[in-house]
Amino acid sequence: MSQGGQPRSRRPRDGELGAAVARAQDGDESAFAVAYRIVQPGLIGYLRGLVGEDAEDVAADAWLEIARDLGRFTGDGAGFRGWTATIARHRALDHLRRRRTRPRTTALDQDALDRAAPHSTHEQALESLSTARALELVRSLPRDQAEAVLLRVVVGLDGPAAARVLGKRPGAVRTAAHRGLKHLARALAPDPGATDEGPGTPGDGTRDEDGTGHG
Repeated sequence: MSQGGQPRSRRPRDGELGAAVARAQDGDESAFAVAYRIVQPGLIGYLRGLVGEDAEDVAADAWLEIARDLGRFTGDGAGFRGWTATIARHRALDHLRRRRTRPRTTALDQDALDRAAPHSTHEQALESLSTARALELVRSLPRDQAEAVLLRVVVGLDGPAAARVLGKRPGAVRTAAHRGLKHLARALAPDPGATDEGPGTPGDGTRDEDGTGHG
């Protein structure tokens, strides 16, 4: 159970991931490869939101550190996702400091969205977006909201785990994610005033070319 008495969010392969990590810690190289294949897609999606086209290089640096420090990790599959996301984020911030640029949280791609694990109707709405629309909407979010959404939706972390990655209080991250997802859901909601006929149709109260309105 997570804080607040709610069931902890789990991705479908967390059990397999936890078992693979345990075997990898015992020296099973093939098990480490399994863990890599499970975690890497979400990690790349998150890093693309931070460093854009440099995500692959940053991920490679992160995996070197993950492999080096694997023996220090304690926890289950979900915990391993959070641990690897923390390492990846540190490497991304180091990369950005070297580039002397600010983090970008706008480089979501369709593959990252396809990998997202829904936690609420807001995230289910996000998953239905096209690539261009996703980029447009995530680009509109403040950075704290965008990164919270990326960690929750793309990486698949629960609120406390995302908070540990970001070094913030769980309540602050939950609020940022909720606001971001609420903004996205609102942007996706159909316009109740829209019609198939489009603007200027007879009887809608718009003005004619002579400046008079329909009665």
